[in-house]
Amino acid sequence: MTMTDDLGRGSDPLAIAQRWIGEGRKVALATVVETWGSAPRPVGSHLVIDGEGNFEGSVSGGCVEGAVVTEALDVIEGGAAKMLEFGVADETAWQVGLSCGGRIAVHVEPVA
Repeated sequence: MTMTDDLGRGSDPLAIAQRWIGEGRKVALATVVETWGSAPRPVGSHLVIDGEGNFEGSVSGGCVEGAVVTEALDVIEGGAAKMLEFGVADETAWQVGLSCGGRIAVHVEPVA
């Protein structure tokens, strides 16, 4: 997994997804669809992932991006969208570093 350099230039993850699709890459889009309590990113935040594990954007300020990218690779391969939830009461959240006191729901879908 690698984060490409577009993020540092303030690029829009949706524009990047469109560009990657135009380049023939397989792409998934992760979107924060719900938050509870103290969440690192607001609803509507995006992370775009290609089939090689490159990604741009953020759904959690870095604390669950790795887990989301891993799930996105499965979505790209299988073609079926997934709903992911992370929170402090969830053992998975501690494993990926979401200890900010909130919970987030992230929808991951393939983009064509």
